[in-house]
Amino acid sequence: MSQLETQNGQLEPNLPYKLVRRRPDSGRSPVRVGGAAIGPGQVVVIAGPCAVESKAQTLKCALAARRAGATALRGGAFKPRTSPYSFQGLGREGLQILAEARDLTGLPVVTEVIDPGTVSLVAEYADMLQIGARNMQNFSLLRAVGSAQRPVLLKRGMSATIEEWILAAEYIAEAGNSDIVLCERGIRTFEPFTRSTLDLSSIPLVQNLTHLPVIVDPSHAVGRRDLVLPLSMAAVAVGADGLLVDIHPEPGLALCDGEQALSEQVLRELIIRVMIQARNVNRTLDVLPLDTLWSGNQLSPTEELEDQRGLLDALDQSLWSLVAERTRVVERIASVKRRFGLAIRDQQREKQVHDNAAAAITRYGLNPATAYRMAKLLIADAVRMQTQASAQRNPSRAPKLPSEVSRDDCQF
Repeated sequence: MSQLETQNGQLEPNLPYKLVRRRPDSGRSPVRVGGAAIGPGQVVVIAGPCAVESKAQTLKCALAARRAGATALRGGAFKPRTSPYSFQGLGREGLQILAEARDLTGLPVVTEVIDPGTVSLVAEYADMLQIGARNMQNFSLLRAVGSAQRPVLLKRGMSATIEEWILAAEYIAEAGNSDIVLCERGIRTFEPFTRSTLDLSSIPLVQNLTHLPVIVDPSHAVGRRDLVLPLSMAAVAVGADGLLVDIHPEPGLALCDGEQALSEQVLRELIIRVMIQARNVNRTLDVLPLDTLWSGNQLSPTEELEDQRGLLDALDQSLWSLVAERTRVVERIASVKRRFGLAIRDQQREKQVHDNAAAAITRYGLNPATAYRMAKLLIADAVRMQTQASAQRNPSRAPKLPSEVSRDDCQF
């Protein structure tokens, strides 16, 4: 039996990682970054520029990320690059710019540290320390961030196995830091059309093997902005705890990885669709609370209000999408009842809708009056649609129904 196999639903005791492994009697652990929690039950979106190029560019990215509903801000002040002639980041100046962006938006900062000597410097400015793919097995660096008082985002090496990735996290935990988030960013294969191949199978696998949150970086995985949105949806569908995406106010002018950077408009679309996808797998998209989001901001009350309304519009769009899908299901139910001559009204079913509303009140903390009113409206609309469908087939036998069904006309 291999070390990755299980027996009777329990992990084998000879696994080489002792601290980050997931034990049969415990769940997965959330990791807090600023005012956000990364972990079970919700999905986070960390957005920002691949590299901090200037103050103006970074602040634009930070405001765009906040307006779109992102949970945290990413940005590289130190950039290890394949070519020594590529832009390497602004260093300390870049860190100071990121700190200013946090003060402006309230978004916690996630940024990369590339060597043990700069861990303390980066930790002065960052809310979360990132270990890049090239440094996944830089063991002295892993131990150094393990001693820092900051959560760590650990990217998978481009040629690393699952076990090597988990053992890298074990180095951090062994040094005293258990606040670790793993990040799948793709692995190198023979396929040349994308930068890497995104290994989505690693997400549920690593979540079963460890108690650590696992997020996905679709931007660096494929290096193409046209694939970021579909891969983000796929990542959430298989259980990813969050996304790490690149944005830029002018992607064509970016000094680093502009071909994968999203515009603010596309980021908004991504977050809207992630909201819907997260709900499909019984999770929610985490957004910073209002008092945290606007702490120390420099925007006018009108700008703050418009930003919140923009987020509300995104939520409404996902809500109407669900209403449309529900309408299609009701139409199919009407067709079944019409074909088999079944009664339109079903007291037991209507009571179940009422009970579902009661459960939602408890689970989500909804206002009871609002939840029950919505349930009654949904039932009334379903009765109307099914009655109209029956009338279209046999007008002479169709039951009479007012043009509008009262929301109170529901048999609970």
